Amino acid sequence: MVDEALRGMDKDFREACSDRGRRLVAPERLLKALLLQSLYSIRSERELCRRLKTDLLFCWFLDMSLDEEVFVPTVFTHNRERLAEHGLASRFFGGVVKQAQAAGLASDEHFTVDGSLIQSHASFKSLKRIAREGAEDGDGDDDDRPSPGGGTRRSRNESVDFRGERRGNATHRSSTDPEARLYRKGGTGAYLSHSMHAMTENRHGLVVAVAVGEANGTS
Repeated sequence: MVDEALRGMDKDFREACSDRGRRLVAPERLLKALLLQSLYSIRSERELCRRLKTDLLFCWFLDMSLDEEVFVPTVFTHNRERLAEHGLASRFFGGVVKQAQAAGLASDEHFTVDGSLIQSHASFKSLKRIAREGAEDGDGDDDDRPSPGGGTRRSRNESVDFRGERRGNATHRSSTDPEARLYRKGGTGAYLSHSMHAMTENRHGLVVAVAVGEANGTS
């Protein structure tokens, strides 16, 4: 089923990948690898690459020979924006949904929409006070170590003490994931998060649409 969906995307892959420069890992293989990571609940891409070295089932699914060198985790980092920019992951998902519809597995009569949160990988230490409009250079910067232009700047790994300081989306923003927002749900603490909504048809419980956006309390 996966290969059938990917075969219908040949034109999209040609437009997304140049035939010049360094040889890249095929986007088809990256999409199939990410699917394995989801289906088997593998916690990280680094762990996925380690498992590819020993799991014959995974190698077979990715059409890899036994003596083929496994790609490194940074391949996902370098190609993630390419997959998103050309909408390859969305088209792959859409191709699978079309297969379900053609097989009569998805009903358009009854469906459910549910919202959830995707917790950002950004640390609370990445929260920086938003500089005021028209402020001088360095104003509002929390760094404490010396900088070439004067003033101080905090080192990346130095601990940050937020005790007594109120942090909110109006005053603070993550320097490593600026699109993440502090959000509280279900009586838990506030975390840097993104919102996610999934639409599921009720006949077989198949997810047929997904939307990811800002965690701002609206659906």
